[in-house]
Amino acid sequence: MSQDNNSQGSSSKSETGAEDVRWDLGDLYAGVDDPSLDADLEELLAMAKSFEEAHRGKLGDTLGDALELDSKMTCLAGKLMVYLFLMRSTDATNETLQQRMGQVHEAWSRASANHMTFFEHELVAISDDDYEAILGRDEVARRHKPLLDLIRANRKYLLDEPVERALTLRSPLGASEWSDYLDEMESELRFDFDEKSMTLPEILHVVNNDADGDRRASALEVFSKGLTEQRHDRLTARTLNVILGAKATEDEERGYAGPMSSRNIGNQIDDETVEALHDAVAKHGAEQGRRYYRLLAAHLGRKTLRWSDRNAPLPFVDECIIPWEECLDTVLAAYGSFSPTLRDLVAKMGESKWVDAPPAEGKGGGAFNYAILLPNGEARAYNSLNYLGSTRDVMTVAHEAGHGAHGILAAQAQGALMFRAPMAYAETASIFGEMTTFKYLLGKAETDEQRLALLMDKSSDHMNTVVRQISFSNFERNIHNQRKSGKLTVGNYSEAWMQVTRDFYGEPGELFQYENVDNLWSYVSHFTRPFYVYAYAFGELFTQSLFAVQSDFGDKFEGMYLDLLRAGGSRNAVELMKPFDLDPRDPNFWKNGIEGSVKTWLDEAEEISKRMGIELNGQSTLGVML
Repeated sequence: MSQDNNSQGSSSKSETGAEDVRWDLGDLYAGVDDPSLDADLEELLAMAKSFEEAHRGKLGDTLGDALELDSKMTCLAGKLMVYLFLMRSTDATNETLQQRMGQVHEAWSRASANHMTFFEHELVAISDDDYEAILGRDEVARRHKPLLDLIRANRKYLLDEPVERALTLRSPLGASEWSDYLDEMESELRFDFDEKSMTLPEILHVVNNDADGDRRASALEVFSKGLTEQRHDRLTARTLNVILGAKATEDEERGYAGPMSSRNIGNQIDDETVEALHDAVAKHGAEQGRRYYRLLAAHLGRKTLRWSDRNAPLPFVDECIIPWEECLDTVLAAYGSFSPTLRDLVAKMGESKWVDAPPAEGKGGGAFNYAILLPNGEARAYNSLNYLGSTRDVMTVAHEAGHGAHGILAAQAQGALMFRAPMAYAETASIFGEMTTFKYLLGKAETDEQRLALLMDKSSDHMNTVVRQISFSNFERNIHNQRKSGKLTVGNYSEAWMQVTRDFYGEPGELFQYENVDNLWSYVSHFTRPFYVYAYAFGELFTQSLFAVQSDFGDKFEGMYLDLLRAGGSRNAVELMKPFDLDPRDPNFWKNGIEGSVKTWLDEAEEISKRMGIELNGQSTLGVML
């Protein structure tokens, strides 16, 4: 599943046309009490028992058969989990749903622990010669070689079988349970603003998108104070203390080199490449960020920005709500301008009622995609949105549609065990979809103002996707290292948050004032999934490098790109880029991704701004700076 929490739309719920665009899960199960749900769970548990009986101690002879049964279990477990997760995502405080989801998750964890833990231990114990012989005679094992190779390559991090069993048994009772509880509490947060009781997505819309700077600042003050008054910062601090502490203990036992190592291994990226990404963004990305915010300040007529101005629309931006049908037409046309195959997949998601578009009581903020391969062999992709009609919402629709197309293509090509791409390049298709939509809209712009609005909006998205996410990652690196010495207080988290904010955005008064900023770490739910966030920056720059060479390959590019998506998790980042003559191990790869995207957009944005009378030395010909 890919989750994105940065999307907020316009404030009016009643005018988008998306109010009735809800997904239909009835063909999975009729409800949480559907007897077929219990029957599927019983079948799944029986399959796990059969897995052990048929393959423990025999893996040298039965590896292919074991993989086929594992695939069937993965599909059936996926059907159960996707249904319960999607139901819960739109009704987060429903205790019956929470109980049902916990029951299924715990039962499957027990079965996995009791009957399947042996698999990895026996696999890595097979000698290299015997392993090669198995691949030579077993077609199913040969097809899963990338997965098997990865497990064997990381054998040194595997703990003894009884310990792995215990960890699997306890997994539903640890980090995920705290994260789920945090989501539930977030859905209940309310902020009194403008004589309304607003949900988190609604108040963040005002902060990020309202045309009135004073309203944005007031909304941020209400939001920040509300997080503390409703004790959400204390709850998040406690949650992070549990998650970070447990992770540090397990990392030490497994022998990981550092807090990020397990995530990097899961992403099939070496530590040095990830460090090069962080260094490039901290230097070159932050430099372009300061350039963008200076230009934004000039258009807003301010010497320094308030934090609530960070995502502010330009004064001349059309604030009209974009109806859902117009949004969908735009995204489909954009995808179709590049690839009819992708366009048809995006259309299928809507036609099949796999999209839940509007905000609703009990529904979480942000957006996510959940791709799945069902037991009948059908690949699906469900998209959750909070569509409120802004241009950014259109880009979010394009983003999640990309995830969905990626998931469907990869599931069809790779099967249940290998279709999920590591998170670092799971963002490739989503960001490519955004870029395709951006390019399409840019081509339709008729005036300098329209073109500038698109360039600035895309640059703002780049700041949030690249610079902000790497600042998040550096915040995580700080708190994970601090957590090794003991529990952290709300003040400790806030201090680390402000330090990384100053590192990337400057000291107070240089670009920004930092009122009501110190506790904003407490609503970033991604921190409960350690080091998830750098995947956004990786995926953005990874994709910008691809986008830059598109014309070099002419008509061949679409097929090459679709092959990349179909690879799913069967190839690592280096292998995926090789056909395009690109190498993410090269430090210049990341710098070039920055210069080929946001630097180019800002070059044009500055030229247009000068034609409009905006000077970048702190003065504006359109008015006095505030």
